[in-house]
Amino acid sequence: MTVTGVRVRARARIVARADGRGGTALPVLDGEGPLAPRRTRSAGSWAKVVLVGAMSGPLGGDRFTLDARVEEGARLHVGSAAATLALPGQAKGEARYDVRLDVADGAELHWLPEQLISADGSDLYVTTRAELGAVARLVLREEQVLGRTGEQPGRLTSRLTVRVAGRTVLDQELSCGPGAPGGWDGPAVLAGHRAVGQMVFVRPEFATEPPPARMLGEYAALVPLAGPAALVSAVAPDALSLRRTLDQVLSALA
Repeated sequence: MTVTGVRVRARARIVARADGRGGTALPVLDGEGPLAPRRTRSAGSWAKVVLVGAMSGPLGGDRFTLDARVEEGARLHVGSAAATLALPGQAKGEARYDVRLDVADGAELHWLPEQLISADGSDLYVTTRAELGAVARLVLREEQVLGRTGEQPGRLTSRLTVRVAGRTVLDQELSCGPGAPGGWDGPAVLAGHRAVGQMVFVRPEFATEPPPARMLGEYAALVPLAGPAALVSAVAPDALSLRRTLDQVLSALA
């Protein structure tokens, strides 16, 4: 970790590898400053990791980077101990949080962190980029909450990119809060809701048998992507309602 003035630069790395005995080893599991990955009890062939926030952040001007690689035959489940809270901090400028996921052929990753909350006065740009082999598997969840209870949101821009065998199957960006392009809170985007989430499912069998597009209740929808993947998008009035919706999707599709 490096600290420049009141800005923090921090990085975490996770590498999951098949151990040759039907399980998954973690030869690389390290982090610094606010990014602290911790191994928890494994379940069958899965290795499980929880991200623990050791410091507040990201704050204004901070730069966080998290890299996770799942090698052939490995199975990794990553969650987090608590929500990530974007705060304004003392330094001016945009904070960055970049997540890079690499899933090899024959590997599987479940990336299920807790919510990202955009507090009043914060300015965060978060990117998640997943690169998968042709027969890799992925379950990825993202949830953003605009402001704490009774609070206006900060500015939050989130970009999610998923590539399978070098082909882009999803590349979307959403910007909300003060200074975001007009219409983000209108009927075509959030329609007054303050929680938004998406789940991506990548499975080789979806290449020939994609799930049908359909509504999942009043404020969620499933859409097959141009590749072995499907996207679920949802909005809700609050974080709890959003999680309930996405948990139902996870139970049905995972």
